Amino acid sequence: MLPRLSRRDWVLTMGAGFGSALSSGLACAAPPAPPAKAPRLGSEQEQLLANCRGALATAARIIDGAELVRIGEWCQQQGVTADVYGSGELVESLEKKVAALLGYPAACFMPTGTMAQLILLRLHAEKSRSRAVGLHPSSHHILHEDAAFELLDGLYGVVLSPWMRTILGNDVKQAHQKEPLAVVSVELPVRYTGQLQTWDELESLKAACKEADIPLHVDGARLWECAPAYGRPLAEICRGFASVYVSLYKTIGALGGAIVAGPSPLIANARVWRHRFGGNVFGFFPYAASAAMRIDDTLARIPTWVTRARKLAARLAKDPRFIVTPTPPPTNLFHIYVRGERAALNAKRDQIARERRIWVTHGFGPARVPGYCDAELQLGAQSDAVSDDEAFQSVTALVA
Repeated sequence: MLPRLSRRDWVLTMGAGFGSALSSGLACAAPPAPPAKAPRLGSEQEQLLANCRGALATAARIIDGAELVRIGEWCQQQGVTADVYGSGELVESLEKKVAALLGYPAACFMPTGTMAQLILLRLHAEKSRSRAVGLHPSSHHILHEDAAFELLDGLYGVVLSPWMRTILGNDVKQAHQKEPLAVVSVELPVRYTGQLQTWDELESLKAACKEADIPLHVDGARLWECAPAYGRPLAEICRGFASVYVSLYKTIGALGGAIVAGPSPLIANARVWRHRFGGNVFGFFPYAASAAMRIDDTLARIPTWVTRARKLAARLAKDPRFIVTPTPPPTNLFHIYVRGERAALNAKRDQIARERRIWVTHGFGPARVPGYCDAELQLGAQSDAVSDDEAFQSVTALVA
């Protein structure tokens, strides 16, 4: 059997350095610590961020009263009224829109992506005798949900690939031969490496899951950005997946919320579990409105952000002080590795924010190689106010 990795196992693994190979034969070295999250409200860094005119990281905006006014004005202009427990034209039309974009007959609004994915993993596993979930070692389910899929759904994770590689079809085949998998969750793209399967690799992964009768779920927190990489519409990319989750705030820029899409019976059941998980709030409309007012414009601008990110990554890759991965980035997200101490690099980031009013990154974390740190860059709406030269100069100023 493949190792059943609890949250405690992962804490020990990441802390002590897990260099042994898994029984599947896939080496899984200890991952670096995840990049630092955005500072909390009220911190010095949050105030710096609020004063910046642009950012090279998404989800970098401050929600203030002016944002609520914009949402209210849009609702009045569109004649939008509040929903009641998700029932209403605004929420339902947004669900239909996203379902159509992703190529599914049904979709459901969820208050959080964590809840959304817990529900879908649970529903897929209910159809299997297994409780094993095939995952990438950097999966959100493992790193950022406090063991929720174990404690709430009674599932456990099986690592399918090494940290520095995406999940492939052969990974699923090898793992499933040793221990049946109830469901596989794949993140497109992988946040902590910026990697994305090629189209052939993605189709092979779908085929492997179909052959083994394993539902393939997509953690699509950043799925919107994948279309330029594949040169295909989102509905074609999603064809063959059992279910998909997409975020409404990470790139779309909404106040919050998520949407899950899939076959009608699955999504109808997901609505029931939304209630059981305590997520059927009285009104979703502020969140849904903030997504509905942005989604068309954002999706139209993503190709430009991807192009700009590739240009910036290429320029930085020529500087010997930086290691850039992946090169070229398939989406608008990539990572930079630089020599230095985390505290000093974050302090330099703050200095750049004060002097140039450009927020370079949410934070540096220690890389696997001693003496190096890792930072995530992702160009989105907040980068529009920053020219290509300003972006390059602001990043290189980190190591000036």
